[in-house]
Amino acid sequence: MKPASLRAAGRAARRKIAAARRIVVKAGTNVVMRDDGAVALGRLYGLVESVAGLRKEGRDVLIVSSGAIGLGAQRLGLPAKPAGLALKQACAAVGQSRLMSIYEAGFEKLGFSSAQVLLTEDDFTSSVRFRNLQATLARLFSLGAIPILNENDTVSTIELESPDGGSRRARIFGDNDRLSALVMSHVKADVLVILSDVDGLFTGNPERDRKARLIPSVAGPTEDTVQFADGESARGRGGMRTKLDAARIATEAGGYAVIANGRTPHVLDRLFSGEELGTVFFPRKARR
Repeated sequence: MKPASLRAAGRAARRKIAAARRIVVKAGTNVVMRDDGAVALGRLYGLVESVAGLRKEGRDVLIVSSGAIGLGAQRLGLPAKPAGLALKQACAAVGQSRLMSIYEAGFEKLGFSSAQVLLTEDDFTSSVRFRNLQATLARLFSLGAIPILNENDTVSTIELESPDGGSRRARIFGDNDRLSALVMSHVKADVLVILSDVDGLFTGNPERDRKARLIPSVAGPTEDTVQFADGESARGRGGMRTKLDAARIATEAGGYAVIANGRTPHVLDRLFSGEELGTVFFPRKARR
């Protein structure tokens, strides 16, 4: 697509995103936590307030939230990112309740109910469990509740079994980026917003390349865009590569995807007012 056509398509995409009626928001570990390892309470409550605002407009909003392992490690006083399956699961067990208590308290103050939904890969591979999941989420939307999803790290081990996240078993998802995209595609959301600590997709790593520039619009994740992915998150499991994979899943399902900086004040309010923040990915095919 030529630059002028891409810019025009980008503006049209922003208008459609602003009008989205069903939204999936993925909040990464580096959004949930501060650089010193403590919970980013103000940032999380700001996210809650923005989601509540979208819900008041009559939109369905679902949150996929990382951060349980990091919050657990912080509460347990661990000096570094936990290593080893049992320790990671212990941190997840401690941190998940902390994470949900923050969301629940925030939404309750604003007059909304939140619902915790913890998933394993079996919820996607078993047709019965998958239909139950779809029905539950649909009912929560109809009741006006805000579902908050996370992988059930306390019992789901496939992405924790080795340091590089590998496994002999084929993975349906191994991080919340991919999980959020799969959920987005199955609930037929209009847009997936992936919030991290980066402004979007750059032509290089902006921390090492001063000439790297933000790419505002992408026709669809391809091999050309994947080459811009570099490294992984210091606290979370993913990195830009997993975010591009999530964007691919979302756009192949007929929706839009946006990678934006969750540390930017009022980022959701600004995105859904049509402001050009982050990188937007266009649907690769029409939704059925």
